[in-house]
Amino acid sequence: MADYTQSEIIKQNPIGSGLEGFRASYRSVYNSRSLPYVLDTLDQLDDEDLQKLIRAFLRAAQNLPAADLLPATTRRGTLRSDLLRLELSLESDDTNFNRIRPLLKDALADDLDDTLVWSRVYNALQKTSSFAISSEYRQDVDKILRAELGPIYIGIPRFRETYLGGVAGLEAASKAVFHRYTEGSNPLFNKGWFTDLSEKLAELAEGHKLTPTRRRRPLAQPNKPIQGSTAERKLDVGFVDHPEAGKDSRCHWSQILIPGELKSNPSADKASKAGIASERFDINKHGLQFVSTVLGFLWMNDEQLGFDPTITTQDGQRLVTIKRNGQTERLVIDKLVGHREGEPGIRFVIKDAWQYTEREEEGELLREATDKGMVNVARYYHHETVAPGASRKGRSSTASLKRSSSQTGAALPPGKRSCSASPTKANSSALPNRVHRRVILRDYRKPIYKASSPSALLTALKGCIDGHESLHRAGILHRDISVNNLMINEHDDNPSWDSFLIDLDLAIREKRDGTSGARGKTGTRAFMAIGALLGEQHSFMHDLESFFWGEVVAEFDKWNYANTEELAKLKLGTVSDKDIFLNTTEFFTEYYRPLLPCVNELRRAVFPGGGKWKREDDGLYTRMRKVLEKARKALANS
Repeated sequence: MADYTQSEIIKQNPIGSGLEGFRASYRSVYNSRSLPYVLDTLDQLDDEDLQKLIRAFLRAAQNLPAADLLPATTRRGTLRSDLLRLELSLESDDTNFNRIRPLLKDALADDLDDTLVWSRVYNALQKTSSFAISSEYRQDVDKILRAELGPIYIGIPRFRETYLGGVAGLEAASKAVFHRYTEGSNPLFNKGWFTDLSEKLAELAEGHKLTPTRRRRPLAQPNKPIQGSTAERKLDVGFVDHPEAGKDSRCHWSQILIPGELKSNPSADKASKAGIASERFDINKHGLQFVSTVLGFLWMNDEQLGFDPTITTQDGQRLVTIKRNGQTERLVIDKLVGHREGEPGIRFVIKDAWQYTEREEEGELLREATDKGMVNVARYYHHETVAPGASRKGRSSTASLKRSSSQTGAALPPGKRSCSASPTKANSSALPNRVHRRVILRDYRKPIYKASSPSALLTALKGCIDGHESLHRAGILHRDISVNNLMINEHDDNPSWDSFLIDLDLAIREKRDGTSGARGKTGTRAFMAIGALLGEQHSFMHDLESFFWGEVVAEFDKWNYANTEELAKLKLGTVSDKDIFLNTTEFFTEYYRPLLPCVNELRRAVFPGGGKWKREDDGLYTRMRKVLEKARKALANS
């Protein structure tokens, strides 16, 4: 904010009364909570109330004259576009609300300092999420998506028969509609846009439909960002679960059932530029096939479309039925946390994942951890392999990929793993297979990076290291330590651990014959140890190093995208020398700045002599805990 031009813009375009709407929202929230109207009580608000206030501020700030004149953070445009992207990202569950509290306090001050407020805005935009708005570039994210998806193909034979063949009455309806409306003086398939054409097709075919399905419609919004997406994403064309949607409607990402992309260049229709797709056909020459495809996507039921049929809806509640200890139980899904039917006080986290068959079953490892009384590890309740009773024609119920209907209306969790996408064994020509597994856990809360204070973060980090050591002593190696897998519970009425580890789907038993079938480079890329990035056999020491990177990596978004060898060099260069390391940490946010002495002490403990460790040392657990406890006491006395 030292730039002269920006200072002049702020001076010549004062905020004035432009935040009165935000202040009114603030008063409303506090009145509803019967809290005193003082800024210090901001810290007493939960994430839901904070989200309301942040949204109110962002909407007010977008209408301030300076927002249309101040530059965007890193891309072309004005600050207003950044504010809009941040507002949209609030739905993604990847926003660290604690980083925005200072902005809210300064914006509510009686003696408003415009320069300070805009400085806080820039800081919030740059450092709010680990997959930052300003740096989620498509070329970077595409690399991660390709690694996660594995092989992608176009020109898949029998695609239509496989995916649309089970839609009742589709073939007869398509022929009737096509032949009826390719004739006459005003044929339907002469000129027109895809959306209008699709709507007419749906109307004309309604009388031929044999079974009712949930209404959906095509939508084209190539110039409007999708609501709830962390970065700015737009829908060229697609089908949405919103029958009344129009060109001016705002659709949430979860309402987009089938996204599509328009290409003006036919050469772009290839595997390297696209995804998994059917054989190519010309709609001008094969009109019947086009009609059948559009009607198929409009008529498919939820299971055919890819939703999980084991999650049902009854009286407005989404339910999961499980069989546990010989008894049938029903769990009600409440957004991200569920509860046993009739017992809302007994809360659970339900995790569904498509996991590689070669890997250890996460549910079995969690059950073992719970049965053995391991501390600070998410406690087990139930697990199962989900096998729907029905499957699409020609497809195995355990070999197909489905999107769980529990995702509809739920927030998108933050990006986690960016390495070890394929566990197929070396030199194996077999394609990897995944099965749908469900794990239900008794402990729940929020990621460690959302801790209310640096002191709370240090305490939680120490507890998570205890949890990791507990697993290690029992012969289980986690192998995916990252800030999204370290949880903190700061609520006295929550019976969960105060801090704990989650996500054991990459974990293995340390002492056993054979290999896990998993790729050597395992974990979430930005948090991986240097040796793990270089392909070393995974050790508990690599996990302990990942705890260190958890305190550092949030400040370096590019580490999400660098290849493994390049990232290993970047990390080694960062920690090799005290002065180099401290120079790097100049970019730490105000939230992390009090932790700098602690981070440097951890660097010396984890990287003795400025290099990566050479031998395993169980004593590192104790040394790291001592550093964290010392730093916590120093913060308490400061």
